[in-house]
Amino acid sequence: MEHDPPKHTVSVSALLMNEQNEVLLVRTHWRGDTWEMPGGNVDEGEPLDQAVCREFLEETGIVIRPVGITGVYFNATKRVLSVVFKAEYVSGEIRIQPEEIQEAKYVRITESSIDQYITRPQQKSRTLDAMKAKAMIPYETWEVAPSYRLVSRIENG
Repeated sequence: MEHDPPKHTVSVSALLMNEQNEVLLVRTHWRGDTWEMPGGNVDEGEPLDQAVCREFLEETGIVIRPVGITGVYFNATKRVLSVVFKAEYVSGEIRIQPEEIQEAKYVRITESSIDQYITRPQQKSRTLDAMKAKAMIPYETWEVAPSYRLVSRIENG
């Protein structure tokens, strides 16, 4: 019996909050009806922590440091596995790529105000989960040939 290899896309995003407890959100051209956490697809062979840093920088101009994973989500229709990180600010100012991003800004979000910004239910749950996360899931990148080598590890900030 022959099996086709799985065809899934992996995406990453990150929750970044400022000192006023506002969340950095973006509005893209292809999903202009909603705001969402910055992120995007992982390139083939790219570690997830590097991908989220790259995507966040590309979309916002901000350098982040991931401190842990707050949730893992699967879109069964489009076969997309989404991993959400919590992140700390490192450097930079908001600077968008106008061909991809319409707008980026810090927004004060609560459970009662989230509908004003985030209109898609899967984005709402990811954002609220990330905001509420006290403990985070560790993340590791390994190389296993020719021998086992831990490349990076993220655990609870």
